[in-house]
Amino acid sequence: MSQDAPAILEAVLFASPDPLSIEQLEAILGEEKARIVESLDSLRDEYAKRGSGLTILQVAGGYRMATRSELHPWVSRLAQTRPVRLSRPALETLAIIAYRQPITKAEIEAIRGVLVDTVLKTLMERGLIRILGRKREVGRPLLYGTTRTFLEYFGFQDITDLPSTQELEALVPAGQEADGAVKTKRENP
Repeated sequence: MSQDAPAILEAVLFASPDPLSIEQLEAILGEEKARIVESLDSLRDEYAKRGSGLTILQVAGGYRMATRSELHPWVSRLAQTRPVRLSRPALETLAIIAYRQPITKAEIEAIRGVLVDTVLKTLMERGLIRILGRKREVGRPLLYGTTRTFLEYFGFQDITDLPSTQELEALVPAGQEADGAVKTKRENP
């Protein structure tokens, strides 16, 4: 790898608004995958060693330069805007789609027990979900799934990074529903 390759790699990652895959970096740098991975690890180690405010993250199938998460309180002051938040119905719907994809609107509504037209529209507008195709059944309903933007938004490398249902259950105290309501046992008279 040329002497300037780490600097070029750093500049490319800094300038790119999206994570760059190894294949994209190979095309830009004209270097082999192993050397690029070695340079990425070296840059990441160099940042950590000197206590830099930057790091290199592996998200959504690629690499991106980012600020360290513990510096968020200060970096957020720069933007002076409220972060984009998702409503509870949107988060619930997005979780269902993420864990059950590909999934139809009717299947989501059966799980949630409410209509989801507006929520699906919002999630589509934000680029968090997309239409994957049509289900091979009567009516040929649309199938929904998550996007690369979803992975970036939540900081996942791929969909397998989602917590397992066992991990999620461990987060909710025993005897308590996810919404905070306490389960009560009914006694037989």
